[in-house]
Amino acid sequence: MTEPWYAADKPPHPPIHRLWVEAMSAVAPMPRRVALAARHAALPGDGHPVLVVPAFLRGDRYMLPLRRFVGDCGYAVSAWGLGVNIGPTEAILAGIERRLDELCAQHQRKVSLIGHSLGGAIPRELAKKRPDAVHQLITLASPIRLPTASPMEPVYRLLSPWHSPSSRGVYAVLNEPAAVPTTAIYTRSDGIVAWQSCLEADGPERESIEVAGPHSTMARNPAAWRIVADRLAQPEGRWRPYAESQSRAS
Repeated sequence: MTEPWYAADKPPHPPIHRLWVEAMSAVAPMPRRVALAARHAALPGDGHPVLVVPAFLRGDRYMLPLRRFVGDCGYAVSAWGLGVNIGPTEAILAGIERRLDELCAQHQRKVSLIGHSLGGAIPRELAKKRPDAVHQLITLASPIRLPTASPMEPVYRLLSPWHSPSSRGVYAVLNEPAAVPTTAIYTRSDGIVAWQSCLEADGPERESIEVAGPHSTMARNPAAWRIVADRLAQPEGRWRPYAESQSRAS
């Protein structure tokens, strides 16, 4: 049987003191002035649909600030509507693909996928399966490469009996990138996931971008928001690296 994502030969666990930082950051509200500044700096969007997926053990409410930001940028943003993310269950895997099809049919356009933590790993696999329906993929501190390590491993193991048997086959191909433009946003201060496993494979239309801040705030990190806005504004078929995009804008 293929070993799961938390298997052997993993990198070091994030330092234990970072768990305290993550716990405090998770409950701290985002300053309103920071949110307003990020919105003010955002590029105007083209209205294409964007699906936002929450992190492990989180639901749509936690992603509301990011969805509001994406909506303010001018995109047709949607929550995933599948409740709390407990991992790749049959209901979640079928439900997220159904949501993708609904948005494609509704808007007659490809959908951009944004996910935080495990909520980025799940749509990444969907993008591999359905590149025909995906405009681009943006992951926020997501464990998308093996090996990885996380203090959440015991909880993931506890819930694994409810995960789809088909999801175990994913571990063997997790390191393979999706055939869509992909941006992996990561932080070396990550206290939940080994940051090394949040890097996307090098290649055309793929890059990894570092920001400062803890794992738990990546979905409301203003630096991450600026990257999200810039990436969403990339016209289909005319992708360019983030640094190049910023230099042309300045």
